[in-house]
Amino acid sequence: MNQPRPHRGGAPVGYVAELDAVQASAVRYLRLWCDGPESKAEVCDDFFHGLGTVQGREALDSLDQLFSLCVDYGRRPLMRHQVTCKCLGADESCFANFVAAATEGAQEDAMMIATILVRADMAPSLVGLAQSVGLALKRMTQRTALAPAWVSPQNQTYH
Repeated sequence: MNQPRPHRGGAPVGYVAELDAVQASAVRYLRLWCDGPESKAEVCDDFFHGLGTVQGREALDSLDQLFSLCVDYGRRPLMRHQVTCKCLGADESCFANFVAAATEGAQEDAMMIATILVRADMAPSLVGLAQSVGLALKRMTQRTALAPAWVSPQNQTYH
């Protein structure tokens, strides 16, 4: 009898600590957002603290829409590691690179990656949302040293 193989999207491909601040934050908030109500509240607190009430709400709305599109129109579920895991999964790496490309204005690269994540007809919407979220993460990481601090080795465990 064959053993079920874990989904390749969860295969470790690196470490979160190897990512830049925006990419690491994208992975952090993906993990937290999907981890339950208490973790989602932590995301909200971070965004309000890092961006203020108005910009924080706008960024959270974009984040919520981004994740909703990934869930509703995704080619398959995105695999994630535990919130505190130091490993970076294949899907998480793809997501981090997608957000980075959109944030940097690399529209063609972001669009190509988006078509891996969701149906092609939803890719343009996903790119726009990723750019909004990425720019918000960039502002947050530039304003405080809080966002990248979570990747420090003493705060990480294996999945």
